[in-house]
Amino acid sequence: MKILLAIDDSKFSEAATQALIAQVRPKEPEVRILHVIELYPLFPVGGQAGPEVALASEEHRHQASALVAKTAKTLQSAGFERVTTAVEVGNPKFIVLDAATDWKADLIILGSHGQKGLNRFPMGSVSEAVARHAPCSVQIVRIRTNP
Repeated sequence: MKILLAIDDSKFSEAATQALIAQVRPKEPEVRILHVIELYPLFPVGGQAGPEVALASEEHRHQASALVAKTAKTLQSAGFERVTTAVEVGNPKFIVLDAATDWKADLIILGSHGQKGLNRFPMGSVSEAVARHAPCSVQIVRIRTNP
């Protein structure tokens, strides 16, 4: 079984990681941990992007690499043997769907930030888009909140 674990640096992704550990026998699956760096377009100066964009991109890549490595270590400590990591740049909705298709994932696991109404409107829901368009099953992990 191939499981794509899509993460960001949030408590929601931590919950998705813990759900994977709790629900799946560690010797069976192949797990790919994916983090997508979402860069927002900036207006170029003089037709070229400034050094701030390159620096931000390098900083994002460093943080993303550390995040997927930390998650991989967590899974390996729980007994998962076949764990790989990937960091991509782009729109998380499309990158997760493309990665699942290209890798032929059997399951996508990701956390939901649980935003509703206007808070969700500007970015849309990554988990909702993945659930609607995924080529495989999707598990969306939610964190219980008290009213």
